Amino acid sequence: MQYQTRFGSLDKFEKGTIELINDNAKHYVFSNVFDVANRSKPYEKVVVGKNLQYVIEALRAEGDSAWFAASHDEFAVAMEGEIEVHYIKLDDAQKIAPASKEGSVRIQGAPSGKKMGVIKLKRGHQALLPAGAAYQFRAKKRGVLLLQTILGENSVEKWGEICHQ
Repeated sequence: MQYQTRFGSLDKFEKGTIELINDNAKHYVFSNVFDVANRSKPYEKVVVGKNLQYVIEALRAEGDSAWFAASHDEFAVAMEGEIEVHYIKLDDAQKIAPASKEGSVRIQGAPSGKKMGVIKLKRGHQALLPAGAAYQFRAKKRGVLLLQTILGENSVEKWGEICHQ
């Protein structure tokens, strides 16, 4: 039997299913990141996977995001589009994202600090979003990002709307 890999996108995706061998579908929930991103506001951080406090968030990249920072490392993976990640080493990282706070923190306006550089992401590329640095996503066209982080004040959980029954 031959299999063909098909990549989804915001314009073309299929709602899939899981193939259960010896279990009950009620034990699982799953969502399609492209479907979630399609229905989300730009850079809304919608939780699509969760393991204790760790989450995977789906973001629709479109235009420039706000600036964010976290007290811990995060990772971004481009699922579609070309997305730039701009970095600033924060002058006052402990004040903006203290160690006691989990998840990302939205920064009002432009953060103060030294510019660190830019990473250009395309499908499948991953970028580290290091603790102590602010980051901003910029996308000229719509795209999709997955963010590995910790559940925080910017995480949006809407399981009833996004999960397949």
